[in-house]
Amino acid sequence: MTGWLAIAGLGPGDEALVTEEVRAALAGATDVVGYIPYVARVVPREGLTLHASDNRVELDRAAHALDMAAAGKRVVVVSSGDPGVFAMAAAVFEALETRPDPDGFDIRILPGITAMLAAAARLGAPLGHDFCAINLSDNLKPWDLIEKRLRLAAEAGFAMAFYNPRSKSRPHGFARVLEILREGCGPKTLISFARAVTTPEERLTTVTLAEATPEMADMRTMVIVGNSDTRRVGRWLYTPRRVG
Repeated sequence: MTGWLAIAGLGPGDEALVTEEVRAALAGATDVVGYIPYVARVVPREGLTLHASDNRVELDRAAHALDMAAAGKRVVVVSSGDPGVFAMAAAVFEALETRPDPDGFDIRILPGITAMLAAAARLGAPLGHDFCAINLSDNLKPWDLIEKRLRLAAEAGFAMAFYNPRSKSRPHGFARVLEILREGCGPKTLISFARAVTTPEERLTTVTLAEATPEMADMRTMVIVGNSDTRRVGRWLYTPRRVG
């Protein structure tokens, strides 16, 4: 096999935050595969074929990428943020499980700056101590499991970062999330809504859980909830490294 497969993170939106490693892989690729808006970020050029597809066909997309690499193509599968965080790297490996010789593929994972880390940097250092990341979409896991993880994370005192908080198809779930957080973290805990971070549409809002409303979040919003020690210093937000 002479082809290769790179699974690359395009970062949170600003082209300046795409790593040189990812730029080099795209420059050497014959094919780019990914969700429609992510593929649209790749500049077309001669010798490069763009394969854009819908967001709910991840395994089909991964299988297509593996097939092209097996045929000798140089393939880049693109994700926003980092490909290993709620993105395409896991889907590619899931598809790889069905192949008779998984070690026969030349696969590289090229990390990117996640929306979570970009949002935290814009806010200050809200993830400065122990934290967890939770995907609030119930497309691939039951809602009961999401609620359990929220309660346990709140009980443990983690700061939390939420991906996919509120979509048009499930507008009511985030209201329930806020209820659970108020019960588990207390109404004075700080919550930040970082929308479209690093793009011209960026908007940052920090309020208490008592003040938060479901409409503050959508699918372009990264939500970060502090722990009991998270505080403001001027316009910044941070979680101290020391506990107790």
